[in-house]
Amino acid sequence: MRKPLRLLPLSICIALALPAFAAEGEDEENWGLCPIEDVVPVFPDAPAPTGDAGTRVQFPTDISGDLLDGQLEGEADDTAVIRGNVTLTRGDQFLGTDQMTYNPETGRYVAEGSVRYQDSGMRITATRAEGDQQADRHRIEDVRYQLTRRRGNGGAERVELRGDHGALIGSTYSTCAPSQRAWELRAERIDIDTAEGLGVARNATLRVGKVPVLYVPWFMFPVDDRRRTGLLYPRVGNSGRNGFDWRQPIYLNLAPNYDATLEPRLMSKRGVALGGEFRWLYGQGNGRVAGTWMPDDQLPDDEPDRYDDNRDGVSTEAERPGRNRGMFHLDAQHRLDTRWHAATNLNWVSDTHYVEDFSSSTLTNSAYFVSSDIGVFGRGRNWEASLSADHYQLADYTLSDANLPFHRLPRLVARWSQPFGRLLEVGVDAEAVRFDHEVFGGGSRLDARPYVSATIGGAAWYVAPRLAWRYTGYALENDTADALAEARARAFAAENGVPYTPALDASFRNRSPSRSLPIGSIDAGVYFDRSFRFRGERFLQTLEPRVFYLRVPYENQDDLPLFDTNLMSFSWGQLFRDNRYTGADRQADANQITTALTTRFISEDDGRERLSASLGQIHYLDESRVRLYAGEPSIERGRSAWVAEVGFMPDDRWSIGAAYQWNPKFRREDLASLRVRYLVGEAGVINLGYRYRRDPATGNDLLEQADLSFLYPINQNWSVVGRYYYSLLEKKELETIAGVQWESCCLAVRVVGRRYLRNRTGELNNALQVEFELKGLGSAGQKTERVLRRAILGYDRDDLYLVPPSSIPRGPVDDTSDPLP
Repeated sequence: MRKPLRLLPLSICIALALPAFAAEGEDEENWGLCPIEDVVPVFPDAPAPTGDAGTRVQFPTDISGDLLDGQLEGEADDTAVIRGNVTLTRGDQFLGTDQMTYNPETGRYVAEGSVRYQDSGMRITATRAEGDQQADRHRIEDVRYQLTRRRGNGGAERVELRGDHGALIGSTYSTCAPSQRAWELRAERIDIDTAEGLGVARNATLRVGKVPVLYVPWFMFPVDDRRRTGLLYPRVGNSGRNGFDWRQPIYLNLAPNYDATLEPRLMSKRGVALGGEFRWLYGQGNGRVAGTWMPDDQLPDDEPDRYDDNRDGVSTEAERPGRNRGMFHLDAQHRLDTRWHAATNLNWVSDTHYVEDFSSSTLTNSAYFVSSDIGVFGRGRNWEASLSADHYQLADYTLSDANLPFHRLPRLVARWSQPFGRLLEVGVDAEAVRFDHEVFGGGSRLDARPYVSATIGGAAWYVAPRLAWRYTGYALENDTADALAEARARAFAAENGVPYTPALDASFRNRSPSRSLPIGSIDAGVYFDRSFRFRGERFLQTLEPRVFYLRVPYENQDDLPLFDTNLMSFSWGQLFRDNRYTGADRQADANQITTALTTRFISEDDGRERLSASLGQIHYLDESRVRLYAGEPSIERGRSAWVAEVGFMPDDRWSIGAAYQWNPKFRREDLASLRVRYLVGEAGVINLGYRYRRDPATGNDLLEQADLSFLYPINQNWSVVGRYYYSLLEKKELETIAGVQWESCCLAVRVVGRRYLRNRTGELNNALQVEFELKGLGSAGQKTERVLRRAILGYDRDDLYLVPPSSIPRGPVDDTSDPLP
């Protein structure tokens, strides 16, 4: 029997109310420890959901049951009583009960006995449901629910609905299984306004176990995805530097495509600060502007000793930051058309101590400048071009403006290439830059490198000759030309044993120096392979010999300035580059041949590379005489250091990587590194690293470090974490971490002790961090996961193959609260 029903009465707001307390990003939680346990079991008589909440209005409502009584005593003639396996369906919604009384004229209904409801997001059971469809009033008693799209369950004494408004009386919510109720959120009453998308909880209590740990008499929260003005979750911390630290974000929903957030901040030891952010989004781009302003920072006056350790050893009032401090950040992109776009990233800090005083991130503290850039960028099929500008601000009080890079105001870059047939390619790489510096002046530079190249080869071999011509010309400012002339004159006098006089500068002064020379290279390689079986597994072994010849004639470049050029670290990639310098201020002369050999062992069962080994060396046929600075030794005729790299994965748990450089001239190693990783169980990891590097020019040791980090599970719930990062050269620890973690289905507790470099002077500090995480709700205490993910590569299995950042992001200062107690 089927009879139409105008609407399904159980469009219940529970799914919108209680789970709204859940933390964002819940999908990233680990629910692997949770038992397979349903608070509300699957209804065997419920059909598979069709559609979802967005499409259910398109479906009719059908009602069926075993027995229909057309009239009920005391009711109107058309009152129907449906008994036995009563079901109502509409799209993804299902309602089942033992008996339903329904009057289609008055719209009144009563469902009694094993009331069951489900849709695409939840399942609900209740003992009784009654209501009036015409008045849109409903009452459901003794409710239990379970979310199905996300983890969460709970109940309510009753639910009362009237139109767009609803109330949940005596409600509960938790992501824990009923048998492991580690925490639960209870509310005396929750009022819901679905039209406004808002909920108000009254007398809400958070219980851990059976102990109430948090009471909130009144709390407003959203129940849908609509953005609205209001308070966000506060951030609370405590530190020796800031004292009690409270930040209260205030969200302003200004328009559908732009919004703002204000963040007042109270630090009991320092004062009050105001942060803000404005975001916008439109069809051609997006952007974000943020800033922080602290009008009366007490830290410089309360702790003047923090600023005494500076480069001249003398503390002065001028070297201390002012009490009015702040930062600014702007990041924006705009699409001009299908090929061109504009972008900017602007940053500013009020003083050179700002980064250290407002951040607890060791990565941010290592930045010695804040960079800003703006530009227009384009790319086509065979070309790309950009017009940009870069500016740098000093952010390290131990340095001076002389340490800053040259500003590039502006910089024009263009690249073009055009294939001719299947073998030949013609192109040009060009750059025009205007350099400026507060101390060293500046000038303009044009660098152009047209080239022609060819690729000849087959399936197992290739030969790639390339011929380029590089021209670099300058237009120097008078001060820069004078300083460069004086430096060259002094070097000439010292080398020839004659006294230096200012009159000697004139013979070396040149405001328009230039360089023009050809660059030729041939890159050739062969691939061999064979299949074999080892311990029952089939492997493919490759043998890849490679030869690279480079020829660049010598040209004296001592009259060229150094704007953005440095010496590259010698590595495997350096064996096949046409210049050992970055930037265009120096082009190394070369007459050299690189010979290299690589072999790989690839499993034919799963395609994984189990072993790779590479060995290479440069043979210098002539001396290379171009120098970056006066003290840089020239490269003599002979052989470079041997460069060897090995990667080994005997199985899915072990990963070993090593690099080694042996200098035959001095019979010593210039570099040695070892990385070993072992995966423990489903979540554990152990990392061991060793790094050593020597300055090949002077023979002095540059660094020697050892690094051990681990996440070791003791059992299903307990694990220990740690890191010991030590400088063998300086005989000093760089960072030490020791901690313990306890984790259950829905609750985690982390206690981490940390000793780390706090500032640029090498001072070590201690910190103790404690965090309680209620999965699916949020966490209390100091964030430990960020520190552990940075220190222990593989702490999160998704990070196993990530490389730790080697430079500081261009964005604003990370002003996370100081973790020190």
